[in-house]
Amino acid sequence: MPPESNLPAVLAGPILRRVTSERVAIWMAVRAPAKVKLELQPESESLSEYQLEPGTEALSCVSAGKHLHYLLIDVAPEEPLPAETWISYRLSLELEDEPEAGFQDHSVWAPDLCYPGEDRPGFMVPLSIKSLLHGSCRKAHSLARDGLVAADAHLKARLPGRETPGTNEEGWPSLLVMSGDQVYVDDVAGPMVQAIGDLCDRLGLRDEMLTGLETDLPASGHALHAVGDMLYRRDGLLPRIDQNATVFDVLFGGTAKPVFTSQHARNHLITLAEMLAMYLLVWSPALWRDMPVFRMPDGLTEDEQAMYAQETETLKGFVADLPAARRVMAHLPTAMIFDDHDVTDDWNLSLAWEQAAYGHPLAKRVIGNALVAYAINQGWGNRPSAFRAHLETPVRTALDAPGTDTHDEAIDTLLAFEEWDFQWPTDPPLIVLDTRTRRWRSERNAHYPSGLLDWEAATDLQGHLRGKDAVLLVSAAPIFGVKLIEAIQKFFTLIGKPLMVDAEYWMAHAGTAEAILNVFRHRNTPRHFVILSGDVHYSFVYDVELRHGQPDLDGSMENGPEIWQICSSGIKNTWPEKLIRSLDLGNRWAFAPRSPLNWFTKRRGMRVVPRKPVGTPHGQRILNASGIGLVELDDTGAPKRICQLTADGKVVPFERREGEARLD
Repeated sequence: MPPESNLPAVLAGPILRRVTSERVAIWMAVRAPAKVKLELQPESESLSEYQLEPGTEALSCVSAGKHLHYLLIDVAPEEPLPAETWISYRLSLELEDEPEAGFQDHSVWAPDLCYPGEDRPGFMVPLSIKSLLHGSCRKAHSLARDGLVAADAHLKARLPGRETPGTNEEGWPSLLVMSGDQVYVDDVAGPMVQAIGDLCDRLGLRDEMLTGLETDLPASGHALHAVGDMLYRRDGLLPRIDQNATVFDVLFGGTAKPVFTSQHARNHLITLAEMLAMYLLVWSPALWRDMPVFRMPDGLTEDEQAMYAQETETLKGFVADLPAARRVMAHLPTAMIFDDHDVTDDWNLSLAWEQAAYGHPLAKRVIGNALVAYAINQGWGNRPSAFRAHLETPVRTALDAPGTDTHDEAIDTLLAFEEWDFQWPTDPPLIVLDTRTRRWRSERNAHYPSGLLDWEAATDLQGHLRGKDAVLLVSAAPIFGVKLIEAIQKFFTLIGKPLMVDAEYWMAHAGTAEAILNVFRHRNTPRHFVILSGDVHYSFVYDVELRHGQPDLDGSMENGPEIWQICSSGIKNTWPEKLIRSLDLGNRWAFAPRSPLNWFTKRRGMRVVPRKPVGTPHGQRILNASGIGLVELDDTGAPKRICQLTADGKVVPFERREGEARLD
C-alpha cells in the first residue's frame, strides 16, 4: 500500500552535527518513523554498517505530529574513525508507512544530495583544524542571496581527490559554525506564513490551544491560520505593552516594560507547530516541490500588496538555492547556537524585558515554543548526551500536548536549563558561548542592557580555557565591536531607549566587560584567541592586542594573548548600503588613533587594528555583503588567512596593513 500522503520520505536533512572519532550525530526529519541503516566507508578502509532501531540510544525518534518525526542518530562506531580522512556514508531508511519498499537511500529521497561525480555524501572527522566556515543571520526573505551557495561552491571545488587546480592548500574545511539567527521566527514573510500554515496541515501537526493567555487570540493554531486577514497584522495579537522606558523611567525607576520589539513583529510566529514548520522550509527544498501556489489574500493595503509581491519573488530565489544549503550541511559537521531572532528580537536584553515577557502568559508561551523548536532542531546536535539526559523528556512532552499545562511545564524546564553552551574536542578546541540565557542583569537600572555573560558563566569559561594554547571562541555578538555603533547604542541606553537600537554588546555592562577582559588577561589563558561572531549583519576583522598581561615570576610583565575578532554576518542579510558606508566613514573619522574622541573613549590596555576588506572603496573597514566567512589557521592556531566568500561568487580577503592601528 502507498503511504497515506504524497509527502517526501525525508522532509529535511540529513544534517551532520557533532562528529568525533568515537561518535557520529546526524539529524533528520522524516514523514514516518523509520529504521535506519548507516554505512560508513573511510577511504582505503573496510566498510562498517549499522542497523538502527527507533527507541534506542543510537536512534531516538521524536514525533511532532502524524507526518513529522525527528530521527536523532548518534552512532558509536565499533572502531574509532580516522581523523582527517574522507569518510563517505550512506543513509538508508525503511519507513513505517511503506515497509514493502524496504531500505531506500538518498538516491531515492534526495538525489541532489551529492556533489557531481559522487555517489555518496561524505565528511571528515575534525581534529586539527586548518580551515573552517562560519556565519550567522540567514533571513529567508532578505533581498541578499543565500551565502550557503558560496559555501557549497567552496566545497565543490575541494572534494578530496578532486580538488580544482588553484584552490587553497588547506582544502576541505573542518567545520561549519553557525553563530546565531539560523531562523527568524519574529520576522516572517507573508507568503512564508501561508506556506507554514499549509505545511502544518499537510504534516498533521498537533493543534495548540491558545485560550487562557490573556489576549484576544483565536482559540487554536488552526483557527489562527483560518483567519484570513492576519498577514502583516499579527502584532495586534501580541501583548500590548510599552516597548521602551522613557528618560523619566530610567532616571526615577518607572515601570514601563518591553516585550515584542521587532519592527517586523507583524508576522511573528506564535505556535510550536509554526516554528517547527519554519525550520523545515528554510533547511530543505523537499517540501516546497509540492507547495500550492499562494495567492495574495484580499484586504491588504497597497503597501502590504507591494511587500507580498516582492517577498514572493525573493522566496522563489531562496527556494532555488536550498539544494545547495542542504548539501553543505550534509557534508560538514555543523555547530549551531541561538541568538535573538531564533527566539524573538531583544530576547533577554534587560531585566525589565524579562519581567515583562515571562510575566505575560502569551509572551512566555511564544518564547518557550521557540526554545522547544531550537532544542529539537539545533540544540540536540551540539550535545546529544546532554539532550538525552535533560531535555528529551520535556521536549517530547511539549510536542505531544501543545497548549496544555504539561506543555507550559516543559517550557519552564527549558527556560531553566543552563547548558546550552558547548565544547567540541578539536584542535584548537571549539568553545561556544551561550550569550542569551546566562546574562548578568544590570544592577543600576532594570531597563539598562544586561551583560552578555554572567559572572558564573565567565568563571566557567576561565576553567575551560586552562592549559590550552589556542582556542576558537564563538560569541554570537562580537566581543570587540565597531565603536561608533556601540557609542550610538550607549547613547540610546542613557536616554532610556535601548530597545530601539538593540543595545546588546559586550562592553555595555561593566561587570561583563571586566570579566571577559580578565579572562583574556589571566596568566593561564591561551596565547591565541580566534573569536567567531555574527549578529550585526555586516562583516569585519580586528586584530586585538592586550598591552598588559600578568606579572611573571621575576616581576616583568608578560605580553597578553593575541586576539582576532572575526565577524561574518549575515549569511543572508545585509544593511542598506548608504547607511553602512556612512557609519563606516563616521567610525574611521571619529575614532581614528589621533582623534580626541578616541582618546576620551578608549578602552585602556588594548591596541585594536582593523583589517581592510580588499576591494572595498574609500578605505572602508566594514564589508556589507551576504556570504560565508572562511578562516584558515596555521599550526599554532593563529589565522593565516581570513576572508568572506560572498554569495555573488567573490572572495574578499581581510588584510592587515602594516603601520595602521587604532588605540582603544
